[in-house]
Amino acid sequence: MVFIGGAGNMAGAVIGGLVASGYPADSIVATGRNEQKLAHFAERTGVQVSTDNTAAVAEADVLVLSVKPQVMKALCESLAAIVSDRKPLVITLAAGIPLAAYQRWLGAGVPIVRAMPNTPALVGTGVTGLFAGDGVSAGQKRIAEQMAEAVGIALWVEEESGIDQVIAVSGSGPAYYFQFMESMIDAAEKAGMPRADAERLTLQTALGAAKLAVASDVDVAQLKRNVMSPNGTTERAIKRFQSGGLPELVEQAMRDCAERAAEMARELDQ
Repeated sequence: MVFIGGAGNMAGAVIGGLVASGYPADSIVATGRNEQKLAHFAERTGVQVSTDNTAAVAEADVLVLSVKPQVMKALCESLAAIVSDRKPLVITLAAGIPLAAYQRWLGAGVPIVRAMPNTPALVGTGVTGLFAGDGVSAGQKRIAEQMAEAVGIALWVEEESGIDQVIAVSGSGPAYYFQFMESMIDAAEKAGMPRADAERLTLQTALGAAKLAVASDVDVAQLKRNVMSPNGTTERAIKRFQSGGLPELVEQAMRDCAERAAEMARELDQ
């Protein structure tokens, strides 16, 4: 398995998860341009490293592309001859680029999976949306799924447009929660609580709420009601959120996010 851009944060997290889950480190090659960074990465993970993308890809059955969308076209075109000939499974971690673009850049008949991970993958609690293009076998889908599950959970979507919805929920979702946590911390500080205490309480509360929701056999709406006593403190706060339009604002924000993802796909499909 070859990771182009493998010493970067996201690819590094996936590689670390794979190695921790038992995937043989010496079967992974991570490429990059910074030799010192690659050396440190190899020492930390035990994987092979290389600054030569072409040489690494020449032996690859699975090729993971983890570079910025802006340089993806040039990278793919530089590897097109060998990828078109070998036809490894290609898994792309880049946001926004549609399969049609990869098929033009790499050549027809190459099996491609789009993977949309999120930043909690860095701590092993990520979500990765997956979409398989034509020609991806069941075995290759399982490889992509195992890679995603090494850093969290995986979800397959049946239509490529479903990736835009994954972005709106889980891809960009961590930032929504960070925004809410930031607002809670700011509000507590304005009310007189030391900022360090406000941050500690807010983050632990967010962690506890998420763990409770994951472990519970009831939905989040009921969990919310479980905290609310009639005419109590929580009910008053929730009513303020609702009267202020929070549910509608969240819906619109997620719609905007998905629309921007579709726009980016059109912009990058050149």
